[in-house]
Amino acid sequence: MTVEQGLELSEKAALKLMEANQMLTDAVIHAFLFTWQWWLGIILFILPWLLWILFRPKKSTGRLLGSAFLTMTLSLLIDLIAQSYGFWSYPMKFSPISPILFLPYHLALVPVAIMFVLQIKPQANPFLKGSIFAAFAAFGGMNLFKAIGFYNPKNWSTLYDFFIFLFLFLCSYWLFNIKGYEKINQGE
Repeated sequence: MTVEQGLELSEKAALKLMEANQMLTDAVIHAFLFTWQWWLGIILFILPWLLWILFRPKKSTGRLLGSAFLTMTLSLLIDLIAQSYGFWSYPMKFSPISPILFLPYHLALVPVAIMFVLQIKPQANPFLKGSIFAAFAAFGGMNLFKAIGFYNPKNWSTLYDFFIFLFLFLCSYWLFNIKGYEKINQGE
């Protein structure tokens, strides 16, 4: 295959992706919008952040937000790769704009849950804390989302989810505890 043929094939694939995105947008607008599942998803976008704003340690806000953004980035990246290979899917969509990316798991639930876990017993063993968090998230949360139709694991094992959540927690823990958080002073 030549580069030109590859470019042509790539353009055809992009058109199919746009068509699939339009189908997902239609599903949100015509089937999901304002259903109880949709409202639950919207609440799961907003409520975790409101709770975090109320109960966060104010002095650690920057560190916690950095960890949250790392969690969002990694979880989006993992999900994009896994969904592109068909390992799992999220049948319920909440936004007609980029319905694959705007999910409460990536942008609220997981990052806020990790921020709360980072705050609890900060001196505790991170592998123990991460394992407890990962067990609740994978075996509790993901199975609940499967039961209500938010998540379709296909043939994906919940044990794999456990290790993904543990990885997300440990990365966030590392960033939260990094020693390089100093203000940049002018003239140095």
